[in-house]
Parts: sequence; structure tokens; C-alpha cells
Amino acid sequence: MSADSPSSFDLRRWLIKAGPFLGLVAVYTLFASLAFEHFVSWSNTSIMLQQTAVIGVGAIGMTMIIISGGVDLSFGSLIALSSVVIALLLQEGWPPLAAAMAGVGVGALAGLVTSTLITRLKLMPFIVTLGMMLVLRGAAKGLADEQPVYPPDETWINSLMQLRPNGLPSGVWLMLGLAVLASLMLRYTKFGRHIFAIGSSEATARLCGIRVERTKLYIYIAGGAFAGLSGLLQFAYLTGGDPTTAVGLELNIIAAVVIGGASLAGGSGTILGTIIGALIMTVVNNGCNKLGLSNWIQEIVTGVIIIAAVTLDQFRRKTRS
Repeated sequence: MSADSPSSFDLRRWLIKAGPFLGLVAVYTLFASLAFEHFVSWSNTSIMLQQTAVIGVGAIGMTMIIISGGVDLSFGSLIALSSVVIALLLQEGWPPLAAAMAGVGVGALAGLVTSTLITRLKLMPFIVTLGMMLVLRGAAKGLADEQPVYPPDETWINSLMQLRPNGLPSGVWLMLGLAVLASLMLRYTKFGRHIFAIGSSEATARLCGIRVERTKLYIYIAGGAFAGLSGLLQFAYLTGGDPTTAVGLELNIIAAVVIGGASLAGGSGTILGTIIGALIMTVVNNGCNKLGLSNWIQEIVTGVIIIAAVTLDQFRRKTRS
């Protein structure tokens, strides 16, 4: 049977689609075989899902941006800024719900600024978001006076990431609920179809009557809001706001999206694949900790995963072409 026969081609495409799930099974099996007693347990599974929530929620927003052909390097800084804003407002006596909404609102506002610079000034997303990464990190450090901020009283926000003996933290359920809603939006709404159309070919999307600039505006605002929600979960995880947290987390988020099947060239990707990609990143980090590996080894492993994810993206594009 030749390599180009229909049956072998279908198998290859199936393997590509199932790749993220097979990768998750592979890394989980690897670490389970190396550290079974410490790795395979409900308590550790609960911890891994808890750790996935922050990356997973941010990755949902990043998926929409990457499908549209863009990228946002400021997510890590935005998560830090949102956590600091929430902490400062709680310290000032704001109601928890209002403080949480303000943190998410800061993310949406940053997304508005980013998208305005991209669509109005026709600047490259990579350059704009690289600059925003520094601006937002500096703003977080300035607001917090370069120190972690811990509100005096605990609120329901702190319980979002608390582990439960026979259940999952609320933050995990929040991630799953948002993933379902985002999947339905991408699959069944006009806005979702426009995101894929812009990522596939911006010029064709314009000819089809899609208002590209306005759609990009909404995409980056939504992406920023998801980053703000990640900041809310990070605040709950740390029980405070930290201007130095989530440094480099944007790379893990982007890697999760690409490992999950999205193309950095735009036009393809799924929320389910992204969540699986986020789980892979968490399983690797958790497994390295259980094996007692040093941080520098974990950093090397994470870097290799990111390179592998980009290589896989190139392979997928060649397959489609």
C-alpha cells in the first residue's frame, strides 16, 4: 500500500487530530511508571487540575487570538496586574465581587488597547504585545510598590482554588464551564466562524464582507478578559496579588494552545485540544517535581516541549497543504 493511498492518508490525519490526547496519555504513563506511588493518586490528580486552571483559562482566550492569526505575549504580565488590582481593591474595602470584576475588567481594557494599536496603527501583534508585556508588568510593580499585596480578610475569592477532599476546586469547574461555552461559540456562532475566516485568510474575509478590524477588537478584548480571569484564579491560588508572578507564563499558555492543535499561522484550533495541551504542560511539571528533578531540568523540558509544539505545527501545516 502506498503512502499516498486514501486509507493511509486518513490514518495520518486521524493521528494528527488525536495527537494531543495521545501525547497526554504518553506523558502521564511515563511519569506514572517512574513514580507511581507519588504520581497516581486522587490528591495529586486534584492538584494537577488545580494547577491547570490558571493556564487553561488563559489558554482559552489565547486560542481565539491564535486562531485569528494573532498572538499575545502580554498574558503573563496581565495575570500579575489583575491579581495586584484585585488585592489592592480588597485592601481598600471593595466588595469581593466588585474587586473580581475590576480585575477582569483590567484584562479586557488591556485587550482593547492592544487591539486598537494593532488594528488602527497596523502594527504587528508580536511587537505590540511585547511592548504591552513590559508596560503591564511595570504597572503591576508600580501599583504594588514592587511587593506582594495580601488583603487582611479572606473572601470567597480565596476559596476558588482551595483543594477539596472529595471534589475539585471551583476554579477547575470554572475552567471547564468556560471551555464548553467558548467551544460552542467557536463552533455555532457567526463570531466564531469569523475568527476562523480571518485566521485562514484575512483578505478573503474582507471580500466576504467580514468587518475584520471590529472582529479583531472583540477577539483581543475577550482574550484580555480571559487573562483577567486567570489573574483572579492566580490571586486565589496565592491568596494575594504578586507583581512578579506568572513571569514567562505566556509561553506556557501559547505552548498549550499549539500542542492542542492550533496553528500559529491561524485558521485552526480547538478549545478541547487547548485544555489537553494545558494538561500536558501541568503533567510534565508535576511529574518532574515528583521525580525530584531540579528547576533547571524542568525549564529545559518545558523549552523542549515548546520547540516540539512549533515543530508539530509546521508538520500539520505541511500535511494540510
